[in-house]
Amino acid sequence: MRIGIVREEKIPADKRVAFTPEQCKSIKEQFGVDLVVQSSKVRSFQDELYVQQGISVVDDISNCDVLFGVKEVPVDLLIPGKTYFFFSHTIKKQVHNKKLMKALLEKNITMVDYECLTNKAGERILGFGRYAGVVGTYNAMLAYGQRYKLYDLKPANKCVDRSELEKELKKVKLPPIKIVFTGGGRVAGGTLEILNTLGIRSVSPEEFLSLDFNEPVYTQLHADHHYHRKDNGRFDMYELMQHPERYRTVFVPYTKVADVFVSCHFWDPKAEKLFSREDMLAADFSLKVIADITCDIDGSVPSTIRSSTIEDPLYGYDPISGKETSAFQNSSVTVMAVDNLPCELPRDASIDFGYALIKKVLPSLLGNDPDKIIERATICKGGELAEKFQYLKDYAS
Repeated sequence: MRIGIVREEKIPADKRVAFTPEQCKSIKEQFGVDLVVQSSKVRSFQDELYVQQGISVVDDISNCDVLFGVKEVPVDLLIPGKTYFFFSHTIKKQVHNKKLMKALLEKNITMVDYECLTNKAGERILGFGRYAGVVGTYNAMLAYGQRYKLYDLKPANKCVDRSELEKELKKVKLPPIKIVFTGGGRVAGGTLEILNTLGIRSVSPEEFLSLDFNEPVYTQLHADHHYHRKDNGRFDMYELMQHPERYRTVFVPYTKVADVFVSCHFWDPKAEKLFSREDMLAADFSLKVIADITCDIDGSVPSTIRSSTIEDPLYGYDPISGKETSAFQNSSVTVMAVDNLPCELPRDASIDFGYALIKKVLPSLLGNDPDKIIERATICKGGELAEKFQYLKDYAS
């Protein structure tokens, strides 16, 4: 088997890569496969770094069997008959990728979507969520410092790597504010890493709501903290995932005591929003900075009216008008809603992602796949949709 690492050509350019130079060398040695890297001028790991590790850098990857990328491969660059791994963003029938789905079938491509790679329990085993949490929480601290003129942090994308980002965090000097964040997955894990690096004290949700502190504190809310059954019955995570309409939000009390909110949880459109625009009009609504890492437009966080960009990550939201304002207008909430946060630390995010691929996916691809990890994540093969993805038939027509 010959593996190729594709050049990221979706616009805007993405500097991440599936495997770093050192990881490519390790793959060749560990699995005994041939591996080449398509030349790129935008990748965070330059071509010469791959060459130094004994990896061939080429322009033509058409003689490879399996191709690894990160973002969607442009339709006109898809090579017929190959096996591709990337985030296709098709499984929710995303309108902008309808042509991509159709092309994958027409070109007899085997499409293995990173988003669909799961263990036997159905839990995702890959993603860039950790670094979304890291960068999103850093941006929340950047926003708070700028809003109150307390300190200035270098934008994350201007930092060479995470090490430099953590040096920047030493500038952060916070008053006794309260920070709340939601979620318990990879994104929330990244948020925890930054808050703990800052040395901020963790308190329980009950303490967060009822006590005052003379130092900055944070609390983490899992689903059972901010969603309760409408009939006041026992919380059941599986039921919430399958029937979110049976649950009601109980997040609003946190909007009355917290200064900063970092949204890291998965939200189903069938679920209630965490809070409403009307809740934001309350005289005791206290949130001043909202970092919506999940970035669901018109989703669980009403102030996320659009995604922002790495170059211009912050905007203001006026609860009265429901309109966008300048980022630090007194009557507005400062919003951070960048939808491609891991791209701000492409080297670190790539290292993290590549290690997970090597550990959890390559053994199944290059050997036996007793747990059917690859099979479950294969959207289409040989011009046909896999049985699990037959619901995409009308979308792909």
